[in-house]
Amino acid sequence: MVPSKSDPILIVGAGVFGLSTALELKQRGYEDITVLDRYTPPAVDGSSVDISRIIRIDYADPVYCKMAREAYQGWTTEYKDQYFESGFALLSETPRNDWIEKSRNTVLEIGGKVEDLKDATQLLKSYPNIQAKLSGLSGYLNRLGGWADAAGSIQKLASKCSVEGISIVSGPRGTVVSLKKEGSRVVGVNLLSGGYLLASQIILSTGAWTNRLLDVAHAASSSGQPVGFIQLTTEEARSLDSTPVMINMSSGVFCFPPTPGSNILKLARHGYGYANEVTVQTDGSDRTISTPKFESSNAQTGFLPEDADEDLRAGLRQFFPKFANRPWINRRLCWYTDTPKGDFIIDQHPTLQGLFVATGGAGHGFKFLPVLGKYIADCFEDKASEELRKKWRLDAPVGGAGAMKGDGSRAGPPLRWLTNVEKAKL
Repeated sequence: MVPSKSDPILIVGAGVFGLSTALELKQRGYEDITVLDRYTPPAVDGSSVDISRIIRIDYADPVYCKMAREAYQGWTTEYKDQYFESGFALLSETPRNDWIEKSRNTVLEIGGKVEDLKDATQLLKSYPNIQAKLSGLSGYLNRLGGWADAAGSIQKLASKCSVEGISIVSGPRGTVVSLKKEGSRVVGVNLLSGGYLLASQIILSTGAWTNRLLDVAHAASSSGQPVGFIQLTTEEARSLDSTPVMINMSSGVFCFPPTPGSNILKLARHGYGYANEVTVQTDGSDRTISTPKFESSNAQTGFLPEDADEDLRAGLRQFFPKFANRPWINRRLCWYTDTPKGDFIIDQHPTLQGLFVATGGAGHGFKFLPVLGKYIADCFEDKASEELRKKWRLDAPVGGAGAMKGDGSRAGPPLRWLTNVEKAKL
């Protein structure tokens, strides 16, 4: 049952899922909303922060394609100061890539436009500053797309929440260590500070940390995806002006134009990533899961596995050969919340009353920031279409954990568990 609008609501997680939900619920008249997180947003190791995130409408799935087109309107209006329309090029090393083909057709079906690239060197006609080795690549260009300042967008969203009177609590009093239950009902959360908070409804928007609090191994798991940054001079950055976001759908490596002001160049890989084996205890039982660190920031050490570093370096040689040997100024693993088909999880818990789950960004949730809260709130209030409720349903566990391969857009090597030596360096 949907709680009264005067009942207290606790939202655990101050990323794009949690903050967008908080803002939308507040605007719908819910009076008592508190957001809890280990860190003040933008959280340093969240998946919806950093200097840049891709903004695109390109999806093989028509549901997300339409949602992304709707979100695009928000990026070009309400969040226009955080959005940079550079264009988005999807490229492949093979003559045919199923996901690119499906995405192209879906974009066209909703009235979008693409420019086919049978030979990716055609990009140079529109973007003469591209330095990438494009020979042998093909795909398409969508000029409607680019990237957003992720940390700046989350900061703006958090500020909107504060202005609306939403409490955002961080540090030990905002760090949730477990759910507080009475029978089959979740009545609150237990805090690292030693106390607890009670509420009529708990909303878990805890991303890659969700499995620490709740056994959803059948529906979601966490993987670390490599990200690297190099520093350019002002002159070097200007030499790359007016270049698009590009992704090699065969390797999963993608890149951004240099960030204005800082002149930092970023590369990352949208792949299957790395799993970090951790044993946690929930309701008195030990479980082995993949999850990022909880006690400290996952962005602190700058560690990447050697094979991840090599793959990013190969991407640097392909996209920016002039800077192929430039040292990284920072590297890290960005933690995804993977789901079997890349779908979000937005649903009331099937057996625990008072618990709503909004997670499963699967590496693509951030781009929906301007509209995500509306969709989550519709599910929370049981107003969403049956199609969406079914798509984002959290089913009860049946058997063990399944494969989390996503929506078919990932590439690169298969998921690999970190070794004990690598785990010690996280």
